[in-house]
Amino acid sequence: MPFINIQTIEGLLDKDSKAELFKRITDLFVEIEGKGNPAFREHVWIRIDEYPPEQWQLGSLRPTKEMIELMTSEK
Repeated sequence: MPFINIQTIEGLLDKDSKAELFKRITDLFVEIEGKGNPAFREHVWIRIDEYPPEQWQLGSLRPTKEMIELMTSEK
């Protein structure tokens, strides 16, 4: 039984995006680990943990709420 944990910056994923991630990741694990058996779907655990931007850093880059808003705003 797989347990998939996704960690992301708070505010990047809306409700629909999370639902799509759950569906597609589950489909992938059913296909690969479950060898295509649809019953395996009931054994795939997925959790999305969201953390404020202030809790992330990549090199010297520290994201801010403003940066996240720019990344997620409609174009």
